[in-house]
Amino acid sequence: MQFLKKIVRPIVVVLGLLIGGIVILFGYQDLPLETLKETYANTESQFMALEGMEVHYRDEGPKTDSIPIVLIHGTGASLHTFDDWTYSLSKYRRVLRMDLPAYGLTGPFMDRNYSTQHYVEFIAAFLEKLGVKQCVLAGNSLGGKIAWNFTSTYPGRVDRLVLIDASGYPTGSSSVPIAFQLAQLPVVKQLFTFITPRFVAASSVKNVYADPQKVAPEVIDRYFELTLRSGNRQAFVDKLNTPVTPFSREKVMEIQQPTFILWGAEDRLIPLEVAQQFHKDLPNSTLVVIDNLGHVPMEEDPERSIEPVLQFLNLPSN
Repeated sequence: MQFLKKIVRPIVVVLGLLIGGIVILFGYQDLPLETLKETYANTESQFMALEGMEVHYRDEGPKTDSIPIVLIHGTGASLHTFDDWTYSLSKYRRVLRMDLPAYGLTGPFMDRNYSTQHYVEFIAAFLEKLGVKQCVLAGNSLGGKIAWNFTSTYPGRVDRLVLIDASGYPTGSSSVPIAFQLAQLPVVKQLFTFITPRFVAASSVKNVYADPQKVAPEVIDRYFELTLRSGNRQAFVDKLNTPVTPFSREKVMEIQQPTFILWGAEDRLIPLEVAQQFHKDLPNSTLVVIDNLGHVPMEEDPERSIEPVLQFLNLPSN
Protein backbone atom coordinates (compact mmCIF):
# COMPACT_ATOMS: atom_id res chain seq x y z
CA MET A 1 0.00 0.00 0.00
CA GLN A 2 2.79 2.42 0.90
CA PHE A 3 4.49 1.53 -2.36
CA LEU A 4 1.34 2.36 -4.31
CA LYS A 5 1.03 5.69 -2.55
CA LYS A 6 4.62 6.50 -3.46
CA ILE A 7 3.86 5.77 -7.10
CA VAL A 8 0.44 7.44 -7.28
CA ARG A 9 1.47 10.73 -5.66
CA PRO A 10 4.15 11.61 -8.22
CA ILE A 11 1.81 10.64 -11.05
CA VAL A 12 -0.94 12.88 -9.66
CA VAL A 13 1.54 15.73 -9.25
CA VAL A 14 2.86 15.31 -12.79
CA LEU A 15 -0.66 15.15 -14.23
CA GLY A 16 -1.65 18.22 -12.25
CA LEU A 17 1.38 20.12 -13.53
CA LEU A 18 0.67 18.96 -17.07
CA ILE A 19 -2.97 20.02 -16.94
CA GLY A 20 -2.01 23.29 -15.29
CA GLY A 21 0.55 23.93 -18.00
CA ILE A 22 -1.99 23.22 -20.74
CA VAL A 23 -4.49 25.58 -19.14
CA ILE A 24 -1.84 28.31 -18.83
CA LEU A 25 -0.66 27.87 -22.41
CA PHE A 26 -3.93 27.16 -24.19
CA GLY A 27 -6.74 28.19 -21.86
CA TYR A 28 -8.57 31.28 -23.07
CA GLN A 29 -11.27 33.28 -21.38
CA ASP A 30 -14.30 34.39 -23.37
CA LEU A 31 -13.83 37.68 -25.17
CA PRO A 32 -16.40 40.37 -24.27
CA LEU A 33 -19.03 40.82 -26.96
CA GLU A 34 -18.47 44.57 -27.06
CA THR A 35 -14.76 44.00 -27.71
CA LEU A 36 -15.55 41.61 -30.56
CA LYS A 37 -18.04 44.09 -32.03
CA GLU A 38 -15.28 46.68 -32.34
CA THR A 39 -13.48 44.38 -34.76
CA TYR A 40 -16.18 42.25 -36.38
CA ALA A 41 -19.17 44.57 -36.61
CA ASN A 42 -19.23 47.56 -38.94
CA THR A 43 -21.57 50.29 -40.10
CA GLU A 44 -23.60 47.71 -42.06
CA SER A 45 -24.05 45.51 -38.99
CA GLN A 46 -27.45 45.29 -37.33
CA PHE A 47 -28.74 43.21 -34.43
CA MET A 48 -32.16 41.59 -34.39
CA ALA A 49 -33.89 40.35 -31.24
CA LEU A 50 -34.95 36.81 -32.05
CA GLU A 51 -35.48 33.74 -29.83
CA GLY A 52 -33.77 35.46 -26.93
CA MET A 53 -30.68 36.25 -29.02
CA GLU A 54 -29.33 39.40 -30.63
CA VAL A 55 -28.72 38.11 -34.13
CA HIS A 56 -25.89 39.83 -35.99
CA TYR A 57 -26.81 40.44 -39.63
CA ARG A 58 -26.12 42.72 -42.56
CA ASP A 59 -28.59 44.02 -45.13
CA GLU A 60 -26.77 45.46 -48.16
CA GLY A 61 -27.57 46.50 -51.70
CA PRO A 62 -30.76 48.07 -53.11
CA LYS A 63 -33.60 47.81 -50.59
CA THR A 64 -36.10 47.96 -53.47
CA ASP A 65 -35.09 44.43 -54.47
CA SER A 66 -38.15 42.36 -53.53
CA ILE A 67 -36.34 39.00 -53.87
CA PRO A 68 -33.06 39.41 -51.96
CA ILE A 69 -30.16 36.99 -51.96
CA VAL A 70 -29.73 35.31 -48.56
CA LEU A 71 -26.29 33.86 -47.79
CA ILE A 72 -25.87 31.23 -45.05
CA HIS A 73 -22.41 30.25 -43.78
CA GLY A 74 -21.19 26.88 -42.53
CA THR A 75 -20.04 25.32 -39.24
CA GLY A 76 -17.51 27.40 -37.31
CA ALA A 77 -17.73 30.31 -39.76
CA SER A 78 -19.57 33.64 -39.76
CA LEU A 79 -21.19 36.04 -42.20
CA HIS A 80 -17.69 37.33 -43.00
CA THR A 81 -17.00 34.26 -45.14
CA PHE A 82 -19.20 35.96 -47.78
CA ASP A 83 -17.57 39.42 -47.60
CA ASP A 84 -16.21 39.38 -51.15
CA TRP A 85 -19.28 37.77 -52.70
CA THR A 86 -21.46 40.37 -51.01
CA TYR A 87 -19.36 43.17 -52.47
CA SER A 88 -20.03 41.81 -55.98
CA LEU A 89 -23.67 40.84 -55.53
CA SER A 90 -24.80 43.95 -53.65
CA LYS A 91 -23.98 46.15 -56.64
CA TYR A 92 -27.11 44.78 -58.28
CA ARG A 93 -29.15 42.89 -55.66
CA ARG A 94 -30.14 43.19 -52.03
CA VAL A 95 -28.00 40.78 -50.00
CA LEU A 96 -28.86 39.47 -46.53
CA ARG A 97 -26.48 37.43 -44.38
CA MET A 98 -26.33 36.60 -40.71
CA ASP A 99 -24.18 34.92 -38.07
CA LEU A 100 -26.04 31.68 -37.43
CA PRO A 101 -26.79 30.81 -33.80
CA ALA A 102 -23.70 29.15 -32.24
CA TYR A 103 -21.33 31.26 -34.34
CA GLY A 104 -20.01 34.76 -34.86
CA LEU A 105 -21.44 37.58 -32.80
CA THR A 106 -24.90 36.00 -32.49
CA GLY A 107 -24.06 33.44 -29.82
CA PRO A 108 -25.88 30.22 -28.90
CA PHE A 109 -29.49 29.11 -29.17
CA MET A 110 -31.01 29.53 -25.72
CA ASP A 111 -32.40 25.97 -25.75
CA ARG A 112 -29.17 24.43 -27.14
CA ASN A 113 -31.19 22.74 -29.89
CA TYR A 114 -29.00 22.63 -33.00
CA SER A 115 -31.13 20.37 -35.15
CA THR A 116 -31.42 21.19 -38.85
CA GLN A 117 -35.13 21.85 -38.43
CA HIS A 118 -34.48 24.41 -35.70
CA TYR A 119 -32.11 26.24 -38.03
CA VAL A 120 -34.75 26.10 -40.77
CA GLU A 121 -37.33 27.66 -38.45
CA PHE A 122 -34.77 30.25 -37.37
CA ILE A 123 -34.23 31.33 -40.99
CA ALA A 124 -38.00 31.45 -41.50
CA ALA A 125 -38.46 33.70 -38.45
CA PHE A 126 -35.47 35.87 -39.46
CA LEU A 127 -36.88 36.51 -42.93
CA GLU A 128 -40.39 37.02 -41.54
CA LYS A 129 -39.12 39.76 -39.26
CA LEU A 130 -37.51 41.50 -42.22
CA GLY A 131 -40.67 41.19 -44.28
CA VAL A 132 -39.00 39.00 -46.90
CA LYS A 133 -41.63 36.89 -48.68
CA GLN A 134 -39.34 35.24 -51.21
CA CYS A 135 -35.59 35.03 -51.74
CA VAL A 136 -32.69 33.46 -53.55
CA LEU A 137 -31.24 31.15 -50.91
CA ALA A 138 -27.55 30.25 -50.93
CA GLY A 139 -25.59 28.25 -48.37
CA ASN A 140 -22.19 26.70 -47.83
CA SER A 141 -21.70 23.38 -46.03
CA LEU A 142 -24.07 23.44 -43.02
CA GLY A 143 -25.59 26.57 -44.58
CA GLY A 144 -26.26 24.58 -47.73
CA LYS A 145 -27.98 21.86 -45.73
CA ILE A 146 -30.15 24.48 -44.04
CA ALA A 147 -30.88 26.05 -47.44
CA TRP A 148 -32.14 22.92 -49.19
CA ASN A 149 -34.12 21.82 -46.13
CA PHE A 150 -35.69 25.29 -45.94
CA THR A 151 -36.57 25.05 -49.64
CA SER A 152 -38.17 21.65 -49.06
CA THR A 153 -40.16 22.98 -46.08
CA TYR A 154 -41.12 26.37 -47.55
CA PRO A 155 -40.99 25.97 -51.35
CA GLY A 156 -43.05 29.08 -51.99
CA ARG A 157 -40.49 31.25 -50.22
CA VAL A 158 -37.50 30.31 -52.41
CA ASP A 159 -37.10 31.61 -55.95
CA ARG A 160 -33.72 29.98 -56.66
CA LEU A 161 -31.30 27.85 -54.69
CA VAL A 162 -27.49 27.91 -54.59
CA LEU A 163 -25.65 25.04 -52.90
CA ILE A 164 -21.95 25.56 -52.19
CA ASP A 165 -20.23 22.36 -51.04
CA ALA A 166 -23.44 21.61 -49.17
CA SER A 167 -23.87 18.87 -46.61
CA GLY A 168 -26.73 16.41 -46.42
CA TYR A 169 -25.92 13.14 -48.12
CA PRO A 170 -24.31 10.45 -45.94
CA THR A 171 -20.66 10.39 -46.97
CA GLY A 172 -17.15 9.75 -45.78
CA SER A 173 -14.64 12.59 -45.53
CA SER A 174 -11.03 12.08 -46.54
CA SER A 175 -9.96 14.77 -44.07
CA VAL A 176 -11.88 16.33 -41.15
CA PRO A 177 -10.76 19.55 -39.40
CA ILE A 178 -9.17 18.79 -36.03
CA ALA A 179 -11.60 21.11 -34.21
CA PHE A 180 -14.50 18.98 -35.49
CA GLN A 181 -12.78 15.84 -34.21
CA LEU A 182 -11.93 17.22 -30.77
CA ALA A 183 -15.45 18.56 -30.25
CA GLN A 184 -16.84 15.02 -30.52
CA LEU A 185 -14.41 13.17 -28.24
CA PRO A 186 -15.58 12.18 -24.73
CA VAL A 187 -13.94 14.26 -21.97
CA VAL A 188 -11.91 16.22 -24.54
CA LYS A 189 -15.05 17.96 -25.79
CA GLN A 190 -15.61 19.41 -22.31
CA LEU A 191 -12.03 20.64 -22.08
CA PHE A 192 -12.51 22.16 -25.53
CA THR A 193 -14.94 24.70 -24.08
CA PHE A 194 -12.12 26.49 -22.27
CA ILE A 195 -8.88 25.05 -23.64
CA THR A 196 -8.86 26.22 -27.24
CA PRO A 197 -5.40 26.46 -28.81
CA ARG A 198 -5.11 28.94 -31.65
CA PHE A 199 -3.20 26.37 -33.69
CA VAL A 200 -6.33 24.17 -33.67
CA ALA A 201 -8.28 27.00 -35.32
CA ALA A 202 -5.45 27.57 -37.79
CA SER A 203 -5.22 23.89 -38.69
CA SER A 204 -8.99 23.58 -39.07
CA VAL A 205 -9.27 26.55 -41.43
CA LYS A 206 -6.33 25.39 -43.53
CA ASN A 207 -7.91 21.95 -43.73
CA VAL A 208 -10.87 23.26 -45.73
CA TYR A 209 -8.73 25.16 -48.25
CA ALA A 210 -7.19 23.36 -51.22
CA ASP A 211 -4.14 25.60 -50.82
CA PRO A 212 -3.40 26.26 -47.12
CA GLN A 213 -0.99 29.02 -48.15
CA LYS A 214 -4.01 31.13 -49.11
CA VAL A 215 -5.22 31.31 -45.51
CA ALA A 216 -4.32 34.81 -44.33
CA PRO A 217 -3.38 35.39 -40.66
CA GLU A 218 -6.31 37.76 -40.24
CA VAL A 219 -8.70 35.01 -41.38
CA ILE A 220 -7.33 32.68 -38.69
CA ASP A 221 -7.64 35.49 -36.15
CA ARG A 222 -11.29 35.97 -37.11
CA TYR A 223 -12.23 32.32 -36.81
CA PHE A 224 -10.34 31.98 -33.54
CA GLU A 225 -11.54 35.16 -31.85
CA LEU A 226 -15.19 34.67 -32.78
CA THR A 227 -14.96 31.18 -31.28
CA LEU A 228 -14.19 32.95 -27.99
CA ARG A 229 -17.48 34.82 -28.00
CA SER A 230 -19.32 33.85 -24.81
CA GLY A 231 -21.21 30.59 -25.31
CA ASN A 232 -19.80 29.78 -28.76
CA ARG A 233 -17.40 27.06 -27.66
CA GLN A 234 -20.09 25.14 -25.82
CA ALA A 235 -22.42 25.70 -28.76
CA PHE A 236 -19.79 24.36 -31.17
CA VAL A 237 -19.59 21.19 -29.08
CA ASP A 238 -23.38 20.98 -28.77
CA LYS A 239 -23.85 21.36 -32.53
CA LEU A 240 -21.35 18.64 -33.44
CA ASN A 241 -22.91 16.27 -30.90
CA THR A 242 -26.51 16.86 -32.00
CA PRO A 243 -28.07 13.65 -33.37
CA VAL A 244 -28.17 13.78 -37.15
CA THR A 245 -31.65 13.90 -38.68
CA PRO A 246 -32.16 10.86 -40.91
CA PHE A 247 -31.42 11.83 -44.50
CA SER A 248 -34.34 11.93 -46.90
CA ARG A 249 -33.37 11.71 -50.55
CA GLU A 250 -37.03 12.21 -51.43
CA LYS A 251 -36.93 15.72 -49.92
CA VAL A 252 -34.10 16.63 -52.29
CA MET A 253 -35.82 15.13 -55.31
CA GLU A 254 -38.99 17.13 -54.64
CA ILE A 255 -37.22 20.50 -54.92
CA GLN A 256 -38.32 22.15 -58.18
CA GLN A 257 -36.50 25.48 -57.94
CA PRO A 258 -33.67 26.21 -60.37
CA THR A 259 -30.64 25.12 -58.35
CA PHE A 260 -26.99 26.00 -58.89
CA ILE A 261 -24.51 23.55 -57.37
CA LEU A 262 -21.00 24.98 -56.91
CA TRP A 263 -18.22 22.72 -55.66
CA GLY A 264 -14.49 22.90 -55.00
CA ALA A 265 -12.84 19.98 -56.80
CA GLU A 266 -10.42 19.51 -53.89
CA ASP A 267 -13.04 19.47 -51.13
CA ARG A 268 -11.85 16.81 -48.67
CA LEU A 269 -14.59 17.36 -46.11
CA ILE A 270 -17.58 16.84 -48.44
CA PRO A 271 -16.26 15.11 -51.55
CA LEU A 272 -17.25 15.74 -55.13
CA GLU A 273 -19.43 12.61 -55.20
CA VAL A 274 -21.95 14.51 -53.06
CA ALA A 275 -22.14 17.30 -55.64
CA GLN A 276 -22.80 14.71 -58.33
CA GLN A 277 -25.50 13.12 -56.19
CA PHE A 278 -27.22 16.48 -55.66
CA HIS A 279 -27.03 17.11 -59.41
CA LYS A 280 -28.52 13.69 -60.13
CA ASP A 281 -31.40 14.06 -57.68
CA LEU A 282 -32.33 17.72 -58.10
CA PRO A 283 -34.62 17.87 -61.15
CA ASN A 284 -33.67 21.41 -62.19
CA SER A 285 -29.99 21.78 -61.37
CA THR A 286 -26.71 22.99 -62.85
CA LEU A 287 -23.36 21.77 -61.52
CA VAL A 288 -20.10 23.71 -61.75
CA VAL A 289 -16.89 22.28 -60.29
CA ILE A 290 -13.93 24.61 -59.79
CA ASP A 291 -10.45 23.14 -59.98
CA ASN A 292 -7.91 23.71 -57.21
CA LEU A 293 -10.44 24.94 -54.65
CA GLY A 294 -11.60 23.29 -51.43
CA HIS A 295 -14.63 23.36 -49.16
CA VAL A 296 -15.08 27.15 -49.00
CA PRO A 297 -14.60 28.39 -52.59
CA MET A 298 -16.27 31.75 -51.89
CA GLU A 299 -13.56 32.45 -49.33
CA GLU A 300 -10.55 30.75 -50.92
CA ASP A 301 -11.00 32.37 -54.33
CA PRO A 302 -13.97 34.77 -54.33
CA GLU A 303 -13.27 36.20 -57.79
CA ARG A 304 -13.21 32.86 -59.57
CA SER A 305 -16.09 31.33 -57.60
CA ILE A 306 -18.50 34.26 -57.96
CA GLU A 307 -18.41 34.34 -61.77
CA PRO A 308 -20.62 31.28 -62.45
CA VAL A 309 -23.01 32.43 -59.70
CA LEU A 310 -23.40 35.81 -61.42
CA GLN A 311 -24.18 33.97 -64.65
CA PHE A 312 -26.77 31.79 -62.91
CA LEU A 313 -28.46 34.90 -61.49
CA ASN A 314 -28.24 36.75 -64.83
CA LEU A 315 -26.07 39.49 -63.35
CA PRO A 316 -23.15 41.29 -65.04
CA SER A 317 -19.72 39.69 -64.59
CA ASN A 318 -17.10 41.45 -62.51
